[in-house]
Amino acid sequence: MSLDTFRPASLRVAVIGSGPAGFYAAESLLRSTEVPVEVDVYDRLPTPYGLVRGGVAPDHAKIKTVARAYERTAQRPSFRFLGNVTLGRDVLVEDLRTHYHQVVYATGSEASRRLGIPGEGIEGSTPATVFVGWYNGHPDYRQARIRLDVDRAAVIGNGNVAVDAARILLRTPGELTGTDIADYALEALRQSRVREVWLLGRRGPAQAAFTPQEVKELGELADADVRVDPSDLAMDPASEAEVASSSQRQRNLALLRNFVARGATGRTRTLHLRFCVSPTAIVPDESGAACALTLERNRLEAHPDGSIAARPTGQTETLQVGLVLSAIGFAADRIPGVPFDERGRIIANVDGRVVDPETRQVVRNEYVVGWARTGAQGLIGTHKAASAEVVARMLDDWRAGTVTQRELPPRDAIDVRLAGRGVQVVGFDDWKRLDEVEVSRGARRGAPRDKIADVRAMLDLLGDEIPPAAALHGQTV
Repeated sequence: MSLDTFRPASLRVAVIGSGPAGFYAAESLLRSTEVPVEVDVYDRLPTPYGLVRGGVAPDHAKIKTVARAYERTAQRPSFRFLGNVTLGRDVLVEDLRTHYHQVVYATGSEASRRLGIPGEGIEGSTPATVFVGWYNGHPDYRQARIRLDVDRAAVIGNGNVAVDAARILLRTPGELTGTDIADYALEALRQSRVREVWLLGRRGPAQAAFTPQEVKELGELADADVRVDPSDLAMDPASEAEVASSSQRQRNLALLRNFVARGATGRTRTLHLRFCVSPTAIVPDESGAACALTLERNRLEAHPDGSIAARPTGQTETLQVGLVLSAIGFAADRIPGVPFDERGRIIANVDGRVVDPETRQVVRNEYVVGWARTGAQGLIGTHKAASAEVVARMLDDWRAGTVTQRELPPRDAIDVRLAGRGVQVVGFDDWKRLDEVEVSRGARRGAPRDKIADVRAMLDLLGDEIPPAAALHGQTV
């Protein structure tokens, strides 16, 4: 008997998460010429695009233009966006398994990895993800309290998120006014007293994860000097070998040496880049708020495989700071009903196929893309090829007959179920109306947009013009 009798003549796929990885997966699926595909992309927020909207720094407007490609995907007749729908609350994994042939989790890594040191979480100690979400107008963080009434801040980490946080703290209000930074964050930063920022890395400059473009931007801040201790740029043999093997590391090191050569230029703000230090405690003052950071000096140790680890030396120092932002990585949160790898803090998977975390048996017809698959690594552009690889495996499974022929409920049946649960589903047309309002608001201050940061405000603005969930069936833009 032909395998054709065991596989459906068309595919209906749910993609959970509308960030870059989710949209790239949807694009690859809809480009398939082997089988007709219908794709429903869900997001817990009424707004699409994930980190492009809520994570990319406001002074990186060029990166955000990638959303135009996602909009073209959304214009395909077989695509639907179902925003304001939370997996595990509004829609369950069992619902997805009933209404779709295949499910793709593109839920990202929204949680912050913790430092695990005394004082973490006191007033003035905040994950950088909260700070990033706050200045980007992310609804989860719009009411975050960011302590800006202090003179000195520390950002722990040497990746691009850490550099973004340091850069935004040191930008002048004039540099930020024409960006899409949240209006409340712009006003708070306008009043900020922060004039010194310490960017702290546990390993050396050869191992730093930031990119040359990010480092270059630090030297272009309108009113901030960049200071680097020349002794931090001394290379041990293993670090020299790392630098020699990577053009990115070579460019990073050249830029850091340029900062040393340039020295102070008399600007009113200062960024200090420190390496080979780890925080061991956040020290509170009498009121319980952060007033200092205890640091321990590290030495670098080369492993036989060529990797380099930071080892504590026991030498400590105290850095007086009133704001501590930790940017040491992201982690995925557990989603009810979705297999989870506790150690990796990702959805349990092998090459994008979801597996049982204990037995490693494949969970048929369920897949994962993006940071929920690999952890927080790679830039936006790298997700396109990575998502396409997973979609290729989905089509391989379809060809192999693992997607069994079965009659699904009508496509709008999931909409009826959501309506019955009182979910106010936001379609792509609805998002475009919100988009128009934000762009109009932004024009008043010469910015690309002024984001609406409150979900309730978004839904109220759309009001009765949002159709019932069942009426979203077949909706196109």
